[in-house]
Amino acid sequence: MSADTPPAAKTTKAQSMNGAEAVVRSLEMLGITDVFGLPGGAILPVYDPLMDSSKIRHILVRHEQGAGHAAEGYASSSGKLGVCIATSGPGATNLVTAIADAHMDSVPLLAITGQVFSHLMGTDAFQEADIVGITLPITKHSFLVTKAADIPGALAAAYEIATTGRPGPVLVDITKDAQQEEFDFSWPPTYELPGYHPVTKANSKQIQAAAELMAQAKKPVFYVGGGIVRSGAAPELLKLVELVGAPVVTTLMARGAFPDSHQQNLGMPGMHGTVPAVLALQESDLLITLGARFDDRVTGKSSLFAMNAQVIHVDIDPAEIGKIRHAEVPIVGDLKDVLVDLIDAYAKEMGKKKLDITEWWVRLNALRSEFPLGYSEPEDGQLSPQYVIQRVGELSGPEAVYAAGVGQHQMWAAQFIKYERPNAWLNSGGAGTMGYAVPAAMGAKVAQPDRVVWAIDGDGCFQMTNQELATCTLNQIPIKVAVINNSSLGMVRQWQTLFYDGRYSHTDLNTGHDTVRIPDFVKLADAYGALSIRVTKREEVDDAIKLALATNDRPVVIDFVVSADAMVWPMVPQGVSNSGVQYAREHAPSWDDEE
Repeated sequence: MSADTPPAAKTTKAQSMNGAEAVVRSLEMLGITDVFGLPGGAILPVYDPLMDSSKIRHILVRHEQGAGHAAEGYASSSGKLGVCIATSGPGATNLVTAIADAHMDSVPLLAITGQVFSHLMGTDAFQEADIVGITLPITKHSFLVTKAADIPGALAAAYEIATTGRPGPVLVDITKDAQQEEFDFSWPPTYELPGYHPVTKANSKQIQAAAELMAQAKKPVFYVGGGIVRSGAAPELLKLVELVGAPVVTTLMARGAFPDSHQQNLGMPGMHGTVPAVLALQESDLLITLGARFDDRVTGKSSLFAMNAQVIHVDIDPAEIGKIRHAEVPIVGDLKDVLVDLIDAYAKEMGKKKLDITEWWVRLNALRSEFPLGYSEPEDGQLSPQYVIQRVGELSGPEAVYAAGVGQHQMWAAQFIKYERPNAWLNSGGAGTMGYAVPAAMGAKVAQPDRVVWAIDGDGCFQMTNQELATCTLNQIPIKVAVINNSSLGMVRQWQTLFYDGRYSHTDLNTGHDTVRIPDFVKLADAYGALSIRVTKREEVDDAIKLALATNDRPVVIDFVVSADAMVWPMVPQGVSNSGVQYAREHAPSWDDEE
């Protein structure tokens, strides 16, 4: 994991303070510089000393879900630990979606919540919720702290758990009496994590077995997942891939882990992947699986996925290996360390020879020529969403950060923006959380203030969390928001077009119609203090994007009014094989085809 490393622990003399002060002091000692939160009664004691901290910037959000997603965006763009704070009851439960999202996508997140007085717990007290019980299935660990003296140890342990091994969210719930209680604070605290021993160094015999399989392969493919990004192993991946000469596919969570411009990159696999990427996996004889988990959106019907391939599966989480697909060579370890060993082992195995996969590349290059990624202009004459997103990427460049919501615009952003570096692409991959983009972009801009940060959102997603534009305006966080406004819940509408005979049940949002715009995004953005622009014509696209890029004193919202009929292609229906005929671009794939 490439999370930030806390500063060398300085031993401090015992000092009397209350638990709330200990929360702030502990965060400072852990090197935390930015937190996102919203105060309330049960966490109020913490907010008093937080006001006096010169080391921690607190950003007041408008909704706790926004705090959670902002902490995710902060972490995902920088590799640092993201921190969010909320009060008890509804404050804590409003964090649950973001915590679940971080759990699915392995994002290092620390959620600190206030809890009612310990003697009131279990009585249905005002704003009481068993947030520890609620979050146990969606965190790496959840702590309940009822004594002030336990606060430093709980927060230090939470930091270690969240940022080591497979990163993920940790919750620390602190009762109000623990926050008010006095005790003698000292640092570093002592704590124990029995049973928590993440393996980072792989077994050398498994490394050798993997090298031998790679040396014998005729149709190998590097199947690269988000674990490469989380481990900071992109440089090692590039070195190994070039050494072997095999093709690479990067999952939705791994976009940017391997440069799109590299000749060996076939693109994204899966439901909306490129034809060469999907068929490379299907036809391969060896999957070199790195930090990926054989998600159903990649495999389609898992029993029909890559049926002739042997599998090398590297993951820091042993629970992922063998969960969906048997691995002939399972390797548990941190990818950054594993790839260094694998590079050495493979080089020794091959000696001066090069892997001969010429015929394999002939086949793949033919697929590239036959099935290039592209799109058709809408027949209704309206703006093409793919074109808009492509121009956002081309004008902003690979050093920008792009946070997407969930739906059609997410897939188009994954397809038509070229990613050259890790941590440039942020999205809700596993949970598929609508409303992720704006707060995640806000968090990314706080973590990476010198980068251009875009939220690429849909009109449905944007209405879920756009209140955080107020947070951005008031805190001088100048994100750019591209609203891909097709006046509908686009991905649901696409499924209704393909599989429900065009019966558009409750998917029209009325946000982009000429006669009625509810809400009018330009007026809404203006009310939040953002620069607001509406674009309806192709010739207006570049000027609007350039104006957004030149504006850095406030957020920018561009309402791109696009065609509601645009489709995400290619598309493999859920639960079917990934084999060739599913890639018809001119007509709907068959729902019942289980080839």
